[in-house]
Amino acid sequence: MNAGSDGTEGEYSEAADEQLTELEATSPDLYNDVLTVCEAIFADTTFAQSMAAAVQTESGIVFHLAVPGRHPYKVFWTSTSPRIEAVFPNH
Repeated sequence: MNAGSDGTEGEYSEAADEQLTELEATSPDLYNDVLTVCEAIFADTTFAQSMAAAVQTESGIVFHLAVPGRHPYKVFWTSTSPRIEAVFPNH
């Protein structure tokens, strides 16, 4: 997924794309809430990073931001591009 007319334009990993497709089919309200977080990340990455937690991995820093009202769902992304890497429950 690379572009969306709904403001979610950006890069998504194959894993994130598959997760979003499944959410869209099984939980449309959660899907919309996740897309709102993705939109915020793409709109202002610096602000999103300031609100996020981060984990250092071998591949670099991975940020994660909670989906408001949807605990424990989080959106994980890398700062290069930025690119959404995954969406899943994380405690």
